Amino acid sequence: MTAACAACVAVPSAQDIARDAAGEVVHLSLPGIHCAACIAGVERTLTSVPGIRAARVNLGRRRVRIVTAPDIGAAPALAALTAAGFEAHQLDDSIATPTGDDTGRTLLARIAVAGFAMMNVMALSVAVWSGASQTTEAMFHWVSAAIALPALAYAAVPFFSSALGAIRGGRVNMDVPIALAILLASVTSLHETIYSAGADTWFDAALSLTFFLLAGRYLDHRARATARSAAAELTALELPRATLIEGTTRRTVDVARILPGDHIALSVGARAPVDGTTLGPAILDRSALTGESAPVAIEAGASICAGETVLDAPVTLRATARAADSTLRRLAALVEVAETGRHRYSGIADRAARLYAPLVHGLAALAFLGWWWSTGDAHLAIGIATAVLIITCPCALGLAVPAVTASVTGRLFRAGILLKSGTALERLAEVDCILIDKTGTLTEGTPRLPELDATAAGIALTLAQASSHPVSRAIAAALTGHTPVALDDIHETAGQGMTATWNGSPVALGRGPDGTVLTLPDRQIALNMAEHLRPGAADMIESLRSDGYDVHMLTGDRQQAADLLAARLGISHVHAGMQPQDKAALVAELTAQGRRVLMIGDGLNDTAALAAAHVSLAPATALDAARVASDGVVLASDLRAVPQSLRAARRALRRIRQNLAIAAGYNAIAIPIALAGLASPLAAAIAMSLSSVTVVGNAVRR
Repeated sequence: MTAACAACVAVPSAQDIARDAAGEVVHLSLPGIHCAACIAGVERTLTSVPGIRAARVNLGRRRVRIVTAPDIGAAPALAALTAAGFEAHQLDDSIATPTGDDTGRTLLARIAVAGFAMMNVMALSVAVWSGASQTTEAMFHWVSAAIALPALAYAAVPFFSSALGAIRGGRVNMDVPIALAILLASVTSLHETIYSAGADTWFDAALSLTFFLLAGRYLDHRARATARSAAAELTALELPRATLIEGTTRRTVDVARILPGDHIALSVGARAPVDGTTLGPAILDRSALTGESAPVAIEAGASICAGETVLDAPVTLRATARAADSTLRRLAALVEVAETGRHRYSGIADRAARLYAPLVHGLAALAFLGWWWSTGDAHLAIGIATAVLIITCPCALGLAVPAVTASVTGRLFRAGILLKSGTALERLAEVDCILIDKTGTLTEGTPRLPELDATAAGIALTLAQASSHPVSRAIAAALTGHTPVALDDIHETAGQGMTATWNGSPVALGRGPDGTVLTLPDRQIALNMAEHLRPGAADMIESLRSDGYDVHMLTGDRQQAADLLAARLGISHVHAGMQPQDKAALVAELTAQGRRVLMIGDGLNDTAALAAAHVSLAPATALDAARVASDGVVLASDLRAVPQSLRAARRALRRIRQNLAIAAGYNAIAIPIALAGLASPLAAAIAMSLSSVTVVGNAVRR
């Protein structure tokens, strides 16, 4: 299905671009779309709205690009999509622009060049080893040089540039010995080709070294390539423009120009661009900030935060703060601080690498000085020092972690878990405490109605279908399958609900003292929609507890509702009424106690905690910002994939340690041989390649 959907996303034509010049481009986030039917529904809905000239959905990024007539803005598109049942949020056009993976493409090109050159040089080397004449051997070495040197000049650039940068900064990193090994092997081989008729050349060693290390670097890059900044994603959710009311006129202005005291017009389905107070009553969707899906009724003068959505009727907002001081901006700043701290995590390979560079340089220097002092032959000493650098080159170390990560993340993806971070597996394996958001993560996020008899269900369905209010749409969706009952005089009162007559008696569906109420001639039924667990939620909690994890449930909901669900699932630690900053503070508190926290959440209110946690996961149905802030996405509908991923992470960590042990054992055997002068640079390259193949084989085994 995904491939079919992706095929629908085409590059804008010249005609589209021409239309863009005469209109306004708007980007909307569509976190709920997932297939070709969604694409068709969104585009059909939007193109039927007056003033919208074109709409193109990008399924991969869950966004739609809309071209509108001048000064139309996003409000009509948002209203139409909301009425059609699609969740939509406006994005800042400049931040929403996608970017390509230039780094990955360049690495692949370098790998291709190094691999092609390596195979050709090795083919020439086989001919030399097979007993070619001295003239033929010399010619083949010159051909090898002509192939290898330009290839290395292009393919080995990442190592040389990194090494030069480290040296200029007065430090040494892993790329310094790598660059030295490649440089010495190439220079020594060229010297042999020119002055010794090609007696011994190691162009193939330099190329194979470059090829294997580039492969490891690409694996590492791909593991990290999907990780973007959640703070930037939150900033993209801020509205770029708003409708300013000045007396009897309205005009569209940049949100950055809104000042405290300005009046802003909010249409149905529009998000507040800044913090403020309403000049009339309204029903708000605060799920973006609290995570709770139940609409909230407010009176005139009540506060509204940037990011909250108006549901029932247009309302005027009086700004109380600039956009730079909005709730969303403060949340983005909180996330950015948390991301900065988590990105300092140092993986096993990084920690091992700190010891590697000085050790290798010391051994190579000792080999050169020792052999030069004992033999007086600088050429021989350089050859042995080169062999030491090559044989100790960190191919196995460089592949130990990426190879396991690529193998296990591939299996987890097929099982329904997409990991985005290169160190996510290591961090998952270290988890001992798990925080789980309630609404949208443990539960489905969309509440369901209590059981109704056929008559009550039919009346409620007819009344709900006659309204475009989000609560009415939710009720109608929950009553799918029931038969509507014919009603007369159906009428909607803004902010109150629907009324009608049935067999001459009044019936109603609307606001009551304790929520939504269905009024029938003989009774009233409270339609308090109950939350239902996501598939596998109970089994997930049971598995996590049996595996020894400390499980906490977090929610912005009331304590009573949270306690009921926690008791049902067997969760002993419950945190209710939490704001975004409260969740992040709890993560920080547990971290300060030495706990390794896994955070699982789906909303904007979870992004700070997701970014601050030791490692984090988000459901596929989560908002873009939550998916970006997390280290992985739970693609499977069944939450039992979460404990499975934790077990796989622990196995992966054991495999990584095995690979590092293999690399260490290889060096323990190979280094003395190289120091003794018993391994030429070519033999060192072969040994290095064998260690890399062994590490990869161990990584991919079941």
